Amino acid sequence: MSKELTSRAENYSQWYNDLVLKGGLADYSAVKGCMVIKPYGYALWENMRDQLDKMFKETGHVNAYFPLFVPKSLFEAEEKNAEGFAKECAVVTHYRLKNDPSRPGKLMVDPDAKLEEELIVRPTSEAIIWNTYRDWIQSYRDLPILINQWANVVRWEMRTRLFLRTAEFLWQEGHTAHATKEEAVEETLKMLNVYSTFVEEYMAVPVIKGIKTANERFAGAEDTYCIEALMQDGKALQAGTSHFLGQNFAKAFDVKFSDKNNTLDYVWATSWGVSTRLIGALIMAHSDDQGLIMPPKIAPLQVVIVPIYKGEESKPLIDAKAKAILDELKTLGIRVKYDDNDNARPGWKFAEHELKGVPVRIAMGLRDMENNVVELARRDTKEKKPVSMDGLAGYIKELLEEIQQNIYNRALSFRNENIREANGWEEFVQLLDEKGGFIAAHWDGTPDTEEKIKELTKATIRCIPLDNKPEDGKCILTGKNSTQRVLFARAY
Repeated sequence: MSKELTSRAENYSQWYNDLVLKGGLADYSAVKGCMVIKPYGYALWENMRDQLDKMFKETGHVNAYFPLFVPKSLFEAEEKNAEGFAKECAVVTHYRLKNDPSRPGKLMVDPDAKLEEELIVRPTSEAIIWNTYRDWIQSYRDLPILINQWANVVRWEMRTRLFLRTAEFLWQEGHTAHATKEEAVEETLKMLNVYSTFVEEYMAVPVIKGIKTANERFAGAEDTYCIEALMQDGKALQAGTSHFLGQNFAKAFDVKFSDKNNTLDYVWATSWGVSTRLIGALIMAHSDDQGLIMPPKIAPLQVVIVPIYKGEESKPLIDAKAKAILDELKTLGIRVKYDDNDNARPGWKFAEHELKGVPVRIAMGLRDMENNVVELARRDTKEKKPVSMDGLAGYIKELLEEIQQNIYNRALSFRNENIREANGWEEFVQLLDEKGGFIAAHWDGTPDTEEKIKELTKATIRCIPLDNKPEDGKCILTGKNSTQRVLFARAY
């Protein structure tokens, strides 16, 4: 099974597609640019979603659901936001089909069923949500509103890639309303920290927290904060964003509240989101030429048990022992499967579970039982060794924690080794072309220079790190004065 994969060195892009398809995460669909998320991939998303949802609720947020369709007039109300998404919008103009008289058995759009107002299929929900908040907010007593929505959105992308960029994708979007600017900024940073904690501690992907430049910020935001991760091919991937929206949407939708002094003011807002793009990040940050590597905390399966037997007479004995181990592991909350499918040989199963990235594999036969051991294989290091059946469940629980940490440490070392400084234009271009990764370089702070660098190299400013230290220098392109380095990279 693993031999069918393209290697990373041969063709990184094809390797990624092979993993998504052959690893059972997703498939192409009849709708161009859209994907089918298969059960294994959806189980991974559920684990990610459930943990994030728990973290959101622990910080005081609640879930709600808003319509898929946004009236065009509402969408247009915040001009910067509408302009930012205009090229990606899917628009509903009619609500009925009818038989086509010129083509028997075919359907056509009924011209008499034109909508009075066109509907935008949501690319993001600020417009419909802030129109609703206007009815919910009158006084400071109604604030803050801390709402999250789990939903799908549509952004009509022309060049798509499974999980990383599809016309429709799954995500969560938080939309909060506050009485003061300080509260809204605090919320924006709090959710950025929730994202970084989740991605680092559960996905085992190290990230850099930073703020976007004006060119890169969310349309309609005052400030956009982000977490940036590095993939194994040296390209960056934006793993999550949190936006301080100021009073822009409140003004666009006339959302005012009376404060404790009975003075009217516009509400302060935030929005924040992550999507199924995180699955793409997970694949590219950890996996190898043999298949996926899943961090145990969010792996759909943490342990698989494979029986090895000759003849049906030995199988009941192995089944009984395997069930006992299975029950012990389940008692500890470990996601485990007994793969006793008799349509496939053990070697095929080993390759299949390696391809799917199951963190721990247990193989057991009659001889193993006689010796009171199992053969245990780690997916992250490919190490195989006999382990005693005594205290096996506790051993595996600790091992899963060790594997989680090892996967993170490996990704962190790679990331740190691939942050480099460039002090001049030629060095900058050479590092980009030969090494990739993050390049810390001086920039003169102007959007024109930023755009010119992007045009010349396809590298963008991923962020200005939040822990940046002041440093006087000269812009790599213009030679003008600069007070700090920013992080450049080519990115997904």
